[in-house]
Amino acid sequence: MRPARPPFAAPAALGAALLLLPALAAGQVAAIDTIPGALDFGKMWTFEYPPADYITETYGFEATPEWFDRIRLSVLRVPGCSASFVSPHGLVATNHHCIRGRIPSVQRPGESILDDGFYAASLDEERRIPGYFADRLLAVEDVSDEVLAEVDRATTDGARREARARSARRIEERLRERHGTDVTVQIVPLYHGGRYSAYVFRRFTDVRLVAAAELQMGFFGGDPDNFTYPRYALDFAFLRVYDDQGLPFRTDHWLTWSVAGVEEGDAVFVVGNPGPTNRLLTMAQLELSRDVITPAMVRALADRLEAMRAFYRANHAVGEAMDLRNVMFSLSNSLKAYSGRLDALRTAEIMARKRNAERRFLRALAADPRLATRYGGAVDRVAALQADRRALAPMYGASRLLGSPTASSATLRRGLAAAAYLRAREAGVSGDSLAVLRRRITDVEDLPRVLEESLLALRLADFERYLGEAHPVTRRGLDGRTPPTAAGALLATSALATRAAAARAAEEGRLASDPVVVLARELLPLVEEFNRRWGALSDAESELAADLGRARFEVYGMTVPPDATSSPRITDGRVLPYEYNGTVAPVYTTFYGVYDHHHSYGPDSDWALPPRWLPPPQGLDLATPLNFISTADTYGGNSGSPAITPGVEMVGLNFDRNIEGLSRDFIYLPERGRNIMVDVRAITEALDDVYDADRLVEELLTGKLVRTEAEADEGVRE
Repeated sequence: MRPARPPFAAPAALGAALLLLPALAAGQVAAIDTIPGALDFGKMWTFEYPPADYITETYGFEATPEWFDRIRLSVLRVPGCSASFVSPHGLVATNHHCIRGRIPSVQRPGESILDDGFYAASLDEERRIPGYFADRLLAVEDVSDEVLAEVDRATTDGARREARARSARRIEERLRERHGTDVTVQIVPLYHGGRYSAYVFRRFTDVRLVAAAELQMGFFGGDPDNFTYPRYALDFAFLRVYDDQGLPFRTDHWLTWSVAGVEEGDAVFVVGNPGPTNRLLTMAQLELSRDVITPAMVRALADRLEAMRAFYRANHAVGEAMDLRNVMFSLSNSLKAYSGRLDALRTAEIMARKRNAERRFLRALAADPRLATRYGGAVDRVAALQADRRALAPMYGASRLLGSPTASSATLRRGLAAAAYLRAREAGVSGDSLAVLRRRITDVEDLPRVLEESLLALRLADFERYLGEAHPVTRRGLDGRTPPTAAGALLATSALATRAAAARAAEEGRLASDPVVVLARELLPLVEEFNRRWGALSDAESELAADLGRARFEVYGMTVPPDATSSPRITDGRVLPYEYNGTVAPVYTTFYGVYDHHHSYGPDSDWALPPRWLPPPQGLDLATPLNFISTADTYGGNSGSPAITPGVEMVGLNFDRNIEGLSRDFIYLPERGRNIMVDVRAITEALDDVYDADRLVEELLTGKLVRTEAEADEGVRE
């Protein structure tokens, strides 16, 4: 349901900011001003309140309801990413890295699809991806009045949480009655719970792999190039959605595949599902993130990643067998993202700009007696909660990634499970409940001994670093030894070092005296107390954040978009260069750069080309644009998002941001940040001249389904 008139009117300051962009392109503005701008909270517009007037006035075409509907029904949400229909026969485009972790599930004996790439030469060869799905947004409804009316009748924080859950269940039932029981309904809090929207999705569960570039092309440049620009990555994959009868899904809404592409200055719209941002946090919350939360995550990720890299270098075959490469990609991506956030939080000008924006907001609240009475003091109460969180900082640092199945010690996780089991048994718990606790000990998968020892040593070092040498947990774990020596000794004497030995120890009743269990029994109460107190603070903070969200919406309406919530958004921007490192980044790169990097860095580097690309295949036009940039406001979760022209032509696939754009977790700065996209012209060129994927090219360019490569070669189409 669409409101009669969205509460959106572009403020004069927003227009002024947009007029500034041509100057930014010329490199006339590069510094960060401490004066808040109209775009600071970004341009992640929602479909329930589409900024039609703003887009029409800014880009010179009429952004009608039909225009928004066509885009909305063409775009999909896939696990962790975004995607879009690019033909009427259910063909879907997304990033290679969005399905990279799923490729092993469709791989057959003797194949190495990650390294060699994949192309289904016929419809019958398209491979279903187990457990995969794609969601299409059928309808969206603002349900704020219904939810908040029930919330306002509650008198305690707990009652308010129950009221939200109760109203959400009622709304879900009503929408399923209206749209069908097979839809997926999500009630999404916006403005941290200051508003609520109901999203109705159709979920497709038969999704098949059609084509994927080689990993070396999809992630060309590897970790060194991640979050950088200029880039040269061919980060694409194609899927196909099938209907309940096992036939390619027929859709009336898809994006036309562009032939012309984009040029400097062109407008683009990026549509997808950006993951949670933190632009509406208070200054006290930002300062806690700067001083405690983000540094601890950066340290934990960096240490674990280095341990994994060292193991992988020395044990390549074992690392491949356990899919360690993908784990390291994920950790590395997170590390760079957190490092970029930390850099933004430590940039004085950004923090001053955020502080001044908060002061403006507080002045607006104080100027309205009704708002001042209802919401005054909420910011101060949030600040008080952050002071309580700071008191928990040592345990926060000591427990980061403690429960991670890939980045933490398996032995210590078994120890914590054993400690919980023994405590329950001593308390008289029996039967199925005790059996469940016991199974958790042996549910933990083994890690290779060398890697396990490194991860356990890192955890012991965390205890020493954050809790201090004199803390009982540290003393118990180290016993006067260095973390590496202590880790080796524990593994040599503990029955929990392997899954099989742990099972025997549990069966024979030898858990209580095990040195790792003794350590875990010291640690477990501390972890539980931390989780209890941190969780209580989070609950209290959430209620205050909801109040501040309501207040912010009353002051600014939709001129300040809500933080991203992994729900569908549309953002706008222009294809513009930017200044960096004393030079200017071009708006797009070409295949020439791919070959230059291959020969400059060498065949054993992150820029090495796969065999099929050497020498350059006949017909490949090296001047074809490969990656391009724009000022669109994207974030994690926008991977795979289509970049669309005003004419609803697809011109690119969003896959990254530059390093300067990592500050977008907290603030949108178009003079610095750029989103990075694979140009559809490069995808077409590669499909045609490198992969010989004629049936796919024909479908993209004509919209007609071609069942086999032979039919495409013969010009026979359905």
